[in-house]
Amino acid sequence: MAKTLAQEFVKGLWEEVPPFRLVLGLCPTLAVTKTVENGLGMGVATTFVLVCANMLVSMLRKVIPGKVRIACFIIIIAAFVTLVELLMQAYTYPLFLKLGIFIPLIVVNCIVLGRAEAFASKNNVIRSVADGLGIGIGFTLALGSLGAVREIFGAGTITFWETPIQLMPASYQPFAFMVQAPGAFVCLGLMLAVMNLIGSK
Repeated sequence: MAKTLAQEFVKGLWEEVPPFRLVLGLCPTLAVTKTVENGLGMGVATTFVLVCANMLVSMLRKVIPGKVRIACFIIIIAAFVTLVELLMQAYTYPLFLKLGIFIPLIVVNCIVLGRAEAFASKNNVIRSVADGLGIGIGFTLALGSLGAVREIFGAGTITFWETPIQLMPASYQPFAFMVQAPGAFVCLGLMLAVMNLIGSK
């Protein structure tokens, strides 16, 4: 039975949340989540690309020849990634500098290309937008929550708009391991375990 629009949207928030359920997009997930701000910024940028690419791929799905569809999808995704990159340089330059190479790498993000190939190329525009929005918001929430856990335990703060807010008492000794690369793997593993435990119940 076909899913409703609401189900297409909601599936990305839990059932198919990319880093925890589909285990996709792990490179930016692990690399940019030292702070909440970085995680949310990367998530919003990816969501924009995902929704716009899904919409355009769905609109052109009957026009694009099957043999060159992947190349066409990549060109469409690259166009929206370039737009995001230019907008971030213009309006959120400090965040753009923090995210660095991971913004242009959205072009080859498995989540974006996977949704274009597996969903948008087979469904209408409205369903494709709902799918992209749900998966994108799920990805953003996943990066934001991972960034929050790592930043709170690793620095004792939570950062929004370039402003660190102290959450832990002055006597707190930050667990610096959490804001380093190995800490990202450990934190992701623990969060995966918690989600699997909740899902099994």
